[in-house]
Amino acid sequence: MTLQRVVVGLSGGVDSAVTAHLLKQQGHEVVGIFMKNWEDDDDSEYCASNIDFVDAAAVADVLGIEIEHVNFASDYKDRVFAEFVREYQAGRTPNPDILCNAEIKFKSFLDHAMRLGAEKIATGHYARVRLNSATGLHELLKGLDESKDQSYFLHRLNQAQLSKTLFPIGELHKTEVRRIAQDIGLPNAKKKDSTGICFIGERPFREFLNRYIAKEPGPIKDPTGRTIGRHQGLSFYTLGQRQGLGIGGIKVKGAQRGGGEHTPWFVARKDMVNNILWVVQGHDHPWLLSPQLQADDASWCAGVPPEPGTYAAKTRYRQSDAACSLNVTSNSAFALDFAEAQWAVTPGQSAVLYDGEVCLGGGVISSASAAP
Repeated sequence: MTLQRVVVGLSGGVDSAVTAHLLKQQGHEVVGIFMKNWEDDDDSEYCASNIDFVDAAAVADVLGIEIEHVNFASDYKDRVFAEFVREYQAGRTPNPDILCNAEIKFKSFLDHAMRLGAEKIATGHYARVRLNSATGLHELLKGLDESKDQSYFLHRLNQAQLSKTLFPIGELHKTEVRRIAQDIGLPNAKKKDSTGICFIGERPFREFLNRYIAKEPGPIKDPTGRTIGRHQGLSFYTLGQRQGLGIGGIKVKGAQRGGGEHTPWFVARKDMVNNILWVVQGHDHPWLLSPQLQADDASWCAGVPPEPGTYAAKTRYRQSDAACSLNVTSNSAFALDFAEAQWAVTPGQSAVLYDGEVCLGGGVISSASAAP
């Protein structure tokens, strides 16, 4: 193994801390960088980047490595957050973590690390990179801990990015990462995993969006066209949403497809033109099931689309692989036909394609077919 200068993104969490430890143990020259990506309300109770930096600095001290604090907040606001708001205003549900990886962690951070003389960067993601000797291509693989695999969030990485990236904990299970952290006395060994994205933190999501998106209330309708409530603005709801609809007590005469009168309501459609939120009763109502989807803004790890054929796909992070057939309609767009209809396929989210353990790439869901 060639020893290299590796710059590690230290977040203050246990995964990146153990990443740095493993690389140092292998003999690499390791430098830590803490990325500050948000600062609008960084002093609030919801965004704890100052605490995270203290934790990251404590880890660097224990490991005996240098750490640099780098502010990418301007890049983040322009290239991630602005897109996040635009998508919500258009009625879609974006995934800012995917955009952050592509635009900040593996672009701004990678560029900065290269200026520091790094040969590789490393992060605490549960994924793997493998050089395929037959094709000469770098492949993005799932992490070995299936419950923690983060390849879904990394599917937009290209060959240049993958060739410069190491994921040391991708070979490990989370329990082993925690054990290593405790064994070597890392101060954050028992720190809870972060949830959500920093600029939202633990605050109520609707409260946060209120700052950036105007409320445009309108009717909530059931499949018969009956108005059964009022919504606060279509941007504040996502397909499949069950909580926060304010219609829990509404009953329906007779039985509906997918559920009876006491069955929960789910968001099924958003009519942006007429400002109507359509809801249905029952988790398995036909309006929530999609046998097909279309995606655009595609990004392929190999640089070119896969051949049409049978693959597996995820339409959201916490989902089992679903068998599907791929039809590439252009270099930047594709369609998927699923063997079994998928639940609450949501425009703005990503459809990510797999061939076994290899993540091929994916695209942003633009539309999905459902029962009429």
